[in-house]
This record gives sequence, structure tokens and C-alpha cells, in this order.
Amino acid sequence: MKILPKPLEFEWDKGNINKNLKKHGVTDKESEEVFGNKPLLVSFDKKHSTRIEFRYNALGKTNQHQVLFISFTVRGVKARIISARQANRKERRKYVRKEEAQTDSYI
Repeated sequence: MKILPKPLEFEWDKGNINKNLKKHGVTDKESEEVFGNKPLLVSFDKKHSTRIEFRYNALGKTNQHQVLFISFTVRGVKARIISARQANRKERRKYVRKEEAQTDSYI
């Protein structure tokens, strides 16, 4: 199932543009970087989805190798980031396991 459109573009709500920086210390640019780096782990967020709008969660790395947890939706051909924060310990472990599994497959 394809979730993210290609090429990927982002849409930012003017009211949320700096919310993640103020609340979690994560810039909008860092949030967007996660989608261009691998691995990117994306899961369906059943709890926060509605019939009108599906929500997803992503775990991924910034260009500075910080692991972020991102909540987002897709509207048409654009991804709209709802929230971005540093991944917690459990989320980082999950991400590192996936990253190591990918690295092992190249050996």
C-alpha cells in the first residue's frame, strides 16, 4: 500500500508552523528530513484517524541522526505534519532494530 506521494511535498498550517520547535525543539526542516532518510517506519494511526482523514505515525532519522516520532496525514499530494518530537526510548529501540536489520542484509 502506497501512503506517501512521489514527489513528496509538505503542507504546513500557518498556525502550526513553529509549534514543534516551541513545544519539542524540532524544526520544520528536521521534520521533513525524516521522510528523505532510510529506514522510514510508517504505521497507520487507528486511534486518531477518522472516516474523513487517515493519520499515520513515522519513525525516522534527521540528517543529524536524531530519531524523531512524527504524526502526519496525507492531503491530496502533500504530507501534512501534525506533530514531531524526539523519539522516546522504546521508539528509538524499535528504529535501531530495523536499521540494524537493513544493514545486516547488505553484508
